[in-house]
Amino acid sequence: MTDLRQAWPAPSHPRPIVLIGAGAIVRTAHLPAYRRIGLPVAAVFDVRSDAATETARAFSVPVVLSSLDEAAARTDVVFDVAVPGDQIQGVIEKLPIGAAALIQKPMGEDLDAARRILATCRDRRLAAAINFQLRFSPNMLALRQLIDEQRLGELTDIEVRIVDRQPWEQWSFLHAAPRLEVLYHSIHYLDAIRSLAGEPRGVYCRAVAHPRLTSFRDTRSSIILDFGDRLRCSLALNHTHASNGRHRASMFKVEGTAGAAVLTLGVNLDYPSGPPDRLEVSFDGGSWQPVPLRGSWFTEAFEGLMSNLQRFVAGDDAALVSPVEDAIKTMALVEACYHSSQRGATPIDVV
Repeated sequence: MTDLRQAWPAPSHPRPIVLIGAGAIVRTAHLPAYRRIGLPVAAVFDVRSDAATETARAFSVPVVLSSLDEAAARTDVVFDVAVPGDQIQGVIEKLPIGAAALIQKPMGEDLDAARRILATCRDRRLAAAINFQLRFSPNMLALRQLIDEQRLGELTDIEVRIVDRQPWEQWSFLHAAPRLEVLYHSIHYLDAIRSLAGEPRGVYCRAVAHPRLTSFRDTRSSIILDFGDRLRCSLALNHTHASNGRHRASMFKVEGTAGAAVLTLGVNLDYPSGPPDRLEVSFDGGSWQPVPLRGSWFTEAFEGLMSNLQRFVAGDDAALVSPVEDAIKTMALVEACYHSSQRGATPIDVV
């Protein structure tokens, strides 16, 4: 299985990167990935000047910018916009016409916000991608190739099962956020499923809070995507499992008429430095074969999105893998999840 693709090609003429936002995800994932593949980072801005200064010092970023206007004045760069969903609109409105931008997910806090972001990207002619980086994890790239080459046959079953303790407390902007688990985490799995299986007809969802996490809204959900009567798709997502690691789980399983693949996403098992990701495949009912991987979702996947964007603006890639025009469909799916959860279950009528 050494023929499976696990990385995105490097850009031929990378532009300097300007970071807008210097939070935990930038320090733990973006910058380590860019450093590893040699992408230049020219400057950083954050509304918290101490965070920008600390990040610049830790990763040898040469310039700390004092304002968003100063950051947006940069030309011939790629902007890495890593801010919470409710701040995206205010940032992209200031970016130069025709700029290239990698925008952190989610694409706003709801579908209406996503539509405004899409309209702004179009009006300002931005080459804009949303950071759905799970599409670029080594095991997901390999799975995509297996599916594209029909090595699993017709898809019949997709199952995601997460049992972990996500440290929601470390992200202050999530406290009292009106939407949480589906919008800020499981959106990755919904987006990956869309990229692999296409558009579902509809969704059934119940998202719930936890009595011990009173500052947070939904932290767990059960989701069924309706792909008709040939492909079953379910997601069981529990991010409040407080016991030790023995029964934690982080599985993404795909079955087809000719084979199956099971992905383990290690970051969920001990965020952010969990065990390595895994990929196992079985063909025609045969034994499971482990596929050697070059890395994991955290942090190798973060190489791919920026490389694709850099290659697109350089003319190396014909298209963006996760453009805003596609990300709006993932946001619509998330919106449908919350609407389904609010409507509730069908009452049981005992005659």
